[in-house]
Amino acid sequence: MHVPVMLEEALDALQLRAAGRYVDGTAGGGGHAAAIMERLGPDGRLLALDRDAEAVTRVQLRLAPWTQQVQVEHANYSELAAVTQRAGFAPVDGILLDLGMSSFQLEPQRGFSFSNDAALDMRMDRTQPTTAADLVQQLDETALANLIFQLGEEPASRRIARALVAERILAPILTTGRLAAVVERAVGGRRGKIHPATRVFQALRIAVNEELEHLTAGLESALRLLAPGGRLVVISFHSLEDRIVKHTLQAHAGRWENLAAGGRRWVGTPPAVRLVTRRPLTPTPEECERNPRARSAKLRAAERTEERLS
Repeated sequence: MHVPVMLEEALDALQLRAAGRYVDGTAGGGGHAAAIMERLGPDGRLLALDRDAEAVTRVQLRLAPWTQQVQVEHANYSELAAVTQRAGFAPVDGILLDLGMSSFQLEPQRGFSFSNDAALDMRMDRTQPTTAADLVQQLDETALANLIFQLGEEPASRRIARALVAERILAPILTTGRLAAVVERAVGGRRGKIHPATRVFQALRIAVNEELEHLTAGLESALRLLAPGGRLVVISFHSLEDRIVKHTLQAHAGRWENLAAGGRRWVGTPPAVRLVTRRPLTPTPEECERNPRARSAKLRAAERTEERLS
């Protein structure tokens, strides 16, 4: 079964209220969602979303004991505003976004991992048309290099892109195994525990699923949906995500500025929030030992303040 990351920390940060309304925007395996429902009273409500249709089916089964209190939707969390409006589910008391991949998505046939050879897919929502293989086959060398450098933070991006273009002329790169092998040869073989294709796979996954664009839109929507006192909790797994979360929450936290004529005004991006976590929380060593997926996790949280700022 999928093991939710930083479960207790996330629940503590949400400050659950028995009769509150909550959103799990990345329901995945349903672990966080089920834990939320176990702590709510009979009047509590949960809206669970996931962009992966297979995840939606799993979450519906996992949350079956609370059918009358839960609504599960096949949607991306960047669509929060539209989904909550349709459901009549706003404002809310808390929103959780776990940006990590579900262990179910790491099954070989999904094409996210080089551990097993499979079709180079990487779509979280398999109704969308573009796969990782499409990007590898269609982007020119410069675009490939930029993608790998910007989204994978891979210093050998130009060398890897050059190798990919040369190899795809010989035969299409359509599987995870072939992609990993080409990257490994391009950088001169494997060194240490981390496979040399790790950053390339990350870059392609982020690009295929437009993860950073959805994250930016989703954070802004989430903050606007919160009732005063409601909390947004985000668990990220790599520096690109965490940077966006950090800067977005800081911009909404704002600051008070003294006026020359006396008094003060709040300066920042509305709606205003209070940072619950000045520094990100990280998993305990015990959790990292039990669940290696948790090792890179960072949790940040913010609380929506009252509308009145002065």
